[in-house]
Amino acid sequence: MTIYNQISSNKARTWGIFILFVFILTGFFFLIGKLFNSSNVYLVFGLVFSLGSTLVSYFYSDKIILFTVGAKPATKKDFFDFYTVAENLAIADGLPKPKLYVINDPSPNAFATGRDPRHAVVCATTGLLEKLDRTELEGVIAHELSHVKNYDILLSSIVAVLVGTVALVSNWLMRSLWWGGIGQRDSEDREKMNPIMIILAIVALIITPIVATLIQLAISRKREFLADASGALLTRYPNGLARALEKISSDPYPMRTATASTAHLFISNPLKQKKASSWIVSLFSTHPPIEERIKILRSM
Repeated sequence: MTIYNQISSNKARTWGIFILFVFILTGFFFLIGKLFNSSNVYLVFGLVFSLGSTLVSYFYSDKIILFTVGAKPATKKDFFDFYTVAENLAIADGLPKPKLYVINDPSPNAFATGRDPRHAVVCATTGLLEKLDRTELEGVIAHELSHVKNYDILLSSIVAVLVGTVALVSNWLMRSLWWGGIGQRDSEDREKMNPIMIILAIVALIITPIVATLIQLAISRKREFLADASGALLTRYPNGLARALEKISSDPYPMRTATASTAHLFISNPLKQKKASSWIVSLFSTHPPIEERIKILRSM
């Protein structure tokens, strides 16, 4: 599969995720509406809300993510190596220079976001910029620019916002269902409610965020290997990225501003989860094993 196939595939997946998200949220509200005999009202509200959330995530997902992690613009004066490395590699890869941001955090890590190469952002922590030498930094930035070039940033950024929205809406509907609905109704009203619909609503509210998260994590793991290979091809020095990944993964401290909904964006898991080999843990991992990535890079 060529890079152009990957770009087309990512664009198609983005539209597929939009449609799935609208369907999921609208279905959420429709189920709740069925419980209270107001399915049409809830259906319309759910449709409007999901469409609005989709548009916001497309145009503002990068700004939402940068705000969430507390990133600030990086200047050439203060972060000379970061600025010049990104500028040189962007020129070499035929891309516009991305906007550069920095997170004040000692844990080394980086990510890219934005909806296309013209609106791309590359963000690094102060810990990464302090602990990596220039060749290692080139490996990391080349990896992130590869995400930009093949439109991983569009897919990952939108998924981060939409999965977070699904989780929030699910939690809100669950609380509303109990505290404002079933739990506050008298026994006569509760008897009129269809118990099967209640069970279906509760199961949907519990399962859907889990399924959405699994989709998010699966997409993230698959894209990391391709970005490693593309980044190594850009710098012609895969050992630089391999050494960078060693330093990043060996740092024991999690990032202060990273969350479960944004963890998949980073080059390495910022939450520093404990290593485990079970397939269940692997299923919920945001990234493929760092050891495997390093081994592949050093075999190039």
